Amino acid sequence: MMIGHIEKNLKILGELVMLSKDFFYCMFTRPFYWGRLFEQIIQLGVGSLSITIVIGIVTGLVMTLQFGYGLAKFGGTLYVPAIVSLSLMRELAPIFTSLLIAGRIGSGISAEIGAMNVTQQIDAIRALGTNPIRVLVVPRVLSTVLALPLLTTLSAFMGIIGGFSIAYAEFAMPPGFYINKVLSTVQFTDVFGAMFKTAFFGFNIAIIACYRGFQTKEGTKGVGEATTWVVVTTSIIILVSDFFLSKLLILLFD
Repeated sequence: MMIGHIEKNLKILGELVMLSKDFFYCMFTRPFYWGRLFEQIIQLGVGSLSITIVIGIVTGLVMTLQFGYGLAKFGGTLYVPAIVSLSLMRELAPIFTSLLIAGRIGSGISAEIGAMNVTQQIDAIRALGTNPIRVLVVPRVLSTVLALPLLTTLSAFMGIIGGFSIAYAEFAMPPGFYINKVLSTVQFTDVFGAMFKTAFFGFNIAIIACYRGFQTKEGTKGVGEATTWVVVTTSIIILVSDFFLSKLLILLFD
């Protein structure tokens, strides 16, 4: 049973590699469907703005509250802006936003393509002489890779604003001091690292969701199983790969 499970996972990995290869080939060759790309950016990126803002603000509020009262016991309240802003930019905003996107966008992509597959719409695309990877995969993967880093940056920014409100209201921290500490702590390399990680996460979320959508069978039951599989798989990949990407960025920039 263990050998069979390993063989199944290796087969999935190989198919994902082949789909990624086809994606890069289609991305750099004509025709390119710009309209579908803009449509997906609006649907996936703009549609996630509200929840991204909420999760960013709430994370900043909770972190500042917890760190503020914890460090106050040791007279370290002045370090709160640096700790909160750096934690948000380097880890919390990328992780929380990516997990959110994996749940919202990853499941949506797999459900949409899976429904098209079980209703033979993908076969119809092939019958018309069009490559379904160009029409379905390329716009969705590119839009996720482009949108997720921007959403992460927005989430971190809103978290810093949320932290500022708590620092001012609960700990009477001067606004100028808070802003100066944030600006002196968060460097360009931190922002770049967050965007690099989330671009990697976004590619994995979208390509895995597209792959599972193409593999969907058994009607609506298969669509439901596909969405669950995508959310679980991409969440695990995000959490595991975050450690190695963080280690790589530390070696490169710190």
